[in-house]
Amino acid sequence: MLSGLRSRRSMLGALVFAALPAFALAQSTIPARFSDKELWQLNAEISEPGGYFRSDNLLSNETGFQAVIPGLLEKIKPGGVYLGVGPEQNFTYIVALKPKIAIIFDIRRGNMIEHLMYKALLETSADRADFLSKLFSRDRPAGLDTAATAQHLFEAYNRAAPDSVLFRKNLAAIKDFLTKTKGFALGDSDSKTLDYIYGAFYGGGPQINYNYTSGGGGGGFGGGFGGMPTYATLQTATDTAGKNWAYLATEANFRWLKDFESKNLLVPVVGDFAGPKAIRTVGKYLKEHNAVVSAMYCSNVEQYLFRQNDDWSRFYGNIATLPLDANSSFIRSIGGGMRGVTPQGSVPRYGGRLANVTSSMLETVKLFNEGKIQTYGDIIMMSR
Repeated sequence: MLSGLRSRRSMLGALVFAALPAFALAQSTIPARFSDKELWQLNAEISEPGGYFRSDNLLSNETGFQAVIPGLLEKIKPGGVYLGVGPEQNFTYIVALKPKIAIIFDIRRGNMIEHLMYKALLETSADRADFLSKLFSRDRPAGLDTAATAQHLFEAYNRAAPDSVLFRKNLAAIKDFLTKTKGFALGDSDSKTLDYIYGAFYGGGPQINYNYTSGGGGGGFGGGFGGMPTYATLQTATDTAGKNWAYLATEANFRWLKDFESKNLLVPVVGDFAGPKAIRTVGKYLKEHNAVVSAMYCSNVEQYLFRQNDDWSRFYGNIATLPLDANSSFIRSIGGGMRGVTPQGSVPRYGGRLANVTSSMLETVKLFNEGKIQTYGDIIMMSR
């Protein structure tokens, strides 16, 4: 059985490497924009049945997520393909890397609904201050203009009071935008999920964090993990050189993301990293359009895959079906108790949590096919 697994890995590796020259030389035919119908069709074609995860993950808890951006920009050119998982931290990576298309997988259907909520708010907001007013259901404070820093914006909204009337008005507008303007087919369960998610941002405001629970149901890990960053903290964070790359750091960043969403180029889907369909369907689509993956943000999902039988093996088998090149990069978080040192040196800490790290997707596939990846520690040791 083991020899059969290694044989399958070798064949996958051969296919990946044999395909490289064609992808490297061909011009991507990914459309410059998708219609609303095309976006929803892509969602349906790629998505798998939803699954369980033990927290809602309504926002990131990775304070060092910007640390890898300068290094990525040294080798990744705009116009590639971005793959990711989870909610808003993807926006910052997308704005920095400027891909031609972004596809966000998550085993939780709620994450897809949250991205649709963001889509509605981004497309219908005039500027960052308007967006934050809608996201947190607070009246726009006086004196905020497009030149305001992220720090100034969040200081102002931290002082603003939540408005229940504005909340109900905004929630109705989001649902109308998604179902009537866009024509997306959302069922009653999706509508209730949206109620819960938007209610959390209303209740938590700019100080919402990963552990926030809305109405006593669902939520993060409760009090099990302390020191979680707030939304305001994440959007005013910086890289190791002190630059803030966040999607709300500047008006230019916000406008770029708003335009990207308006062209329906961010595709949120329901997909299991170890599942039989989602990643492989994306790989087939990208190959048909001569597109290459620039980066894949995994957070710390791999850590869980190694705890779930051979899910890790299924994941890397899925990755082997993607069109990759020498610059294709994994972005991952190594928090959650992992050591802060890799063979390449120390990993900086941000507020007690570790910075994110990267590794070559192509090299990972190669080592996987050679049987040299067996544990999560092997993945961490090849990261930097």
